[in-house]
Amino acid sequence: MIFLRYLVIILTYIGLGLGYLPGLRMNRATIAIVGAALLMALGVLDLRAAWSAIDYQTLIFLFGMMVISANLAACGFFQLTLDYTIRRIHNPFGLLVVLTFGSGILSALFLNDTIALILTPLVVGLTQLLNLNSIPYLLALAGATNLGSVATLSGNPQNILIGSFSGISYLDFAKALTPLALLGLAIQVGLLCWLYPEVRSLQPYQKVELPRYRIFKPLLVKSLLITTALLVAFLVGIPTAEATLIAAGLLLITRRLKPERILQKVDWDLLLMFCGLFILTEGVQKLGSLEWFARFVDHPLSILGVTALLSNLVSNVPAVLLLHHLIPHPDTRTWLLLAAASTLAGNLTLLGSVANLIVAEAVAKQGHQLTFGEHLRFGLPLTVITLVLTYFWIY
Repeated sequence: MIFLRYLVIILTYIGLGLGYLPGLRMNRATIAIVGAALLMALGVLDLRAAWSAIDYQTLIFLFGMMVISANLAACGFFQLTLDYTIRRIHNPFGLLVVLTFGSGILSALFLNDTIALILTPLVVGLTQLLNLNSIPYLLALAGATNLGSVATLSGNPQNILIGSFSGISYLDFAKALTPLALLGLAIQVGLLCWLYPEVRSLQPYQKVELPRYRIFKPLLVKSLLITTALLVAFLVGIPTAEATLIAAGLLLITRRLKPERILQKVDWDLLLMFCGLFILTEGVQKLGSLEWFARFVDHPLSILGVTALLSNLVSNVPAVLLLHHLIPHPDTRTWLLLAAASTLAGNLTLLGSVANLIVAEAVAKQGHQLTFGEHLRFGLPLTVITLVLTYFWIY
């Protein structure tokens, strides 16, 4: 029985790392749920314990941010932002800088995977229109969504988890990690200029007609007002889950937009995966498996290394769920280290974050290929440099 329990855990985390299980049609959400169900079937925990393990505040925060992002996408906000920027940038280097910092800032305010999903096809279309090599700009988008999301609790799912577990306020978190995120974005620009000399060019590219898009002005005004109010609520210390749910509820009151259009944009797979992961992590804890990790998290450097390794083996959200039980609750610096390391490690490989995979899929649909090696050439130095900076910044 013990062997079966550990086999289930090992296979589940392998599947979470790969995103699939060979020979089976399963994604990360179904893998997490099946793994949790099998642990219950093997008597590791019962239904009551499984239900208690689910952190509802994290799920509410995620759901609310998804609804807000879906409304901003539906009203044309992200397309408008990109169009406004491109019309004022006239050379490849300027485009690289604005794309890096623009997508990084948007990822700090909203979920990074959402920004990658929305902006990737726009960037592909734009680079083709301007007859530019799309690879460096797509790498800039993928890297910036990870780097920018470091700055805030709302930037990515693992930060949302850490905010819920640690009790760090939105403002304190942003004060601590925003400078690190901005420095990382600047380093990324320099690295891409070194790897892809053509993006250094200050020569104006030819003027082109940008693709048309539709703006729903009333919805745009409403979405921006509510989003601004939400950010103010974060800054004044209103609980993030409650503020986000209220904002999402207000946005769902509409005469112009069918609710299906918004609710279909909610990543239900991600929410379901979180439920499975909460239960799975509770099972791992009950089996005492976390004691093995405890010996490696007794020093900030070892925490940094273990977090980076686990984030690339099993993905950053499962890594945070595994490690958070071992972090002393009042130790704010260690929580910040966990947040930054788990996010920045996502830049290491093509499989390191969902944003990277979104970009790779977009390139493939255009008949090109972003290889593992080409991404590693960019991701390895970026990850090493930013992780070293993280350690010295926090400690």
